Amino acid sequence: MAEQILIIDDDTRLSAMLRDYLQGNGFSVQTAANAAAGLAEAGRHRVDAVILDVMLPDLDGFDVLRRIRAASDVPVLMLTAKGDETDRIVGLEIGADDYLPKPFSSRELLARLRAVLRRRTGGVNAPGVLHFGRLEIDPGSREARLDGIRCDMTGHQFDILLALGESAGRILSRDQLLDRVRGIGSEAFDRSIDVHVSRIRAAIEDDPKHPRRIVTVRGAGYVFARRQEENG
Repeated sequence: MAEQILIIDDDTRLSAMLRDYLQGNGFSVQTAANAAAGLAEAGRHRVDAVILDVMLPDLDGFDVLRRIRAASDVPVLMLTAKGDETDRIVGLEIGADDYLPKPFSSRELLARLRAVLRRRTGGVNAPGVLHFGRLEIDPGSREARLDGIRCDMTGHQFDILLALGESAGRILSRDQLLDRVRGIGSEAFDRSIDVHVSRIRAAIEDDPKHPRRIVTVRGAGYVFARRQEENG
């Protein structure tokens, strides 16, 4: 069954474009042009994710998000024409799963939508805990634990670690890692993968400057060294 997406946005032209694009990518999509219609739609039907505009004619998008969160933990991706960092932080603190400023590409929205759906359903259908010697990677709780102690890392860093752990022994390029954790390959994010890997190493390696778990393969990418970790 196709996943059900609800778009709440008073820009009917944009909503129609997104509806057609998402339906072409296997989703079932309903649209609402104001908060009242969107909340009613969310209350009447099963919804797997909501794409919510901050600026609505009848109610602030943050208030809509609060009402959704009072009744459901459905993933919410917020859209805004504002570039204000404060708006983004407020939305995330209230309970938005991601935040996308306008204008944006349909491809990026699709990538972010897939990412929030994947993260939210990971605890239900995720494989069991991955064990690599002293390191555990738990998709259900979205935690990495070293000697039973939770490793400090962001959600994106956990996604990168999980992708590497699930492909232990196989080299993953930066583009492959981007596709796995964001659903999109983008040159703009390429160098950030290196930064994230550095921080993951700081969290899970005994000696981050001489990593044994996540090894760089020059010119190719990274590999989770299963055999080395199982022995150590």
